[in-house]
Amino acid sequence: MTAISAPRIQEEPVVPLRRPGRWVTYAVAAVLAAMFVHTLLTNKNFGWDIVGNYLGSGEILAGLGKTIELTVLAMAIGIVLGVVLAVMRLSANPAMKGFASLYIWFFRGTPVFVQLLFWGYASALYPRLGIGIPFGPQFVSAPTNVLITPFIAAILGLGLNEGAYMAEVVRAGILSVDRGQTEAAQALGMSRLRTLRRVVLPQAMRVIIPPTGNQVITMLKTTSLVSVLAFPELLYSAQLVYSTNFKTIPLLITASLWYLLTTSVLNVGQHFLERRFSRSERGVSRRAAAAEIPSEGR
Repeated sequence: MTAISAPRIQEEPVVPLRRPGRWVTYAVAAVLAAMFVHTLLTNKNFGWDIVGNYLGSGEILAGLGKTIELTVLAMAIGIVLGVVLAVMRLSANPAMKGFASLYIWFFRGTPVFVQLLFWGYASALYPRLGIGIPFGPQFVSAPTNVLITPFIAAILGLGLNEGAYMAEVVRAGILSVDRGQTEAAQALGMSRLRTLRRVVLPQAMRVIIPPTGNQVITMLKTTSLVSVLAFPELLYSAQLVYSTNFKTIPLLITASLWYLLTTSVLNVGQHFLERRFSRSERGVSRRAAAAEIPSEGR
């Protein structure tokens, strides 16, 4: 009895798939990039020498410092307020839930630019602010323009608006945690606050961190709207300079370069934060992959 050998399949050479459309796209992109670089280098109206002179000037750097300060303070207010509002909206108390929903509806429904104008012209509504008995006499009062300076108006406008958006981000993160985690923690005798702080929020961070990073970058750029309050952040500082030397485009390029550099740094920070809060998932993935690979001894 003889074994029947299987017919040998003749191996054919592998021919790479031709993609003419891809090469056309590369050519078009290369031409557009060359045109862009050419106009950057040959158009003297960009004023690169002026950009270089003002990139490290004291006025611009002072404005950059105020922009970063506004971003940090407004985001701090927004994150704290967002956590409180998210917890209130998920509360079983109808009054707290209704107040949080109304707040989020109002601040998300009106432009932040309009809100900044309201805070800047708050004295037109209330010339004096004070502390006293509701619907009764005031014990202490002061002019509104003294209490709400352009800096305070900017912080209030940006921070309160950001709180509404962060509330939705935090609420989404809390809802992403399995309800069984909360029930198990409460079964162990943990209070609601401790369950939120020790069990729910740490797990929700992997969902909260990415959109929060986006909100920080958005906030950094949104601070440019504060120029309407005559607060000397980065854009308004550039405007003050080009109002005297009439070099509008070079100063706008200078401000844009600083915005680009700062947002790039924030992107790097966001990347490392996301890696840190996704360590548990990466560890589970590695363990699962290791379990699927059979060991050599088996």
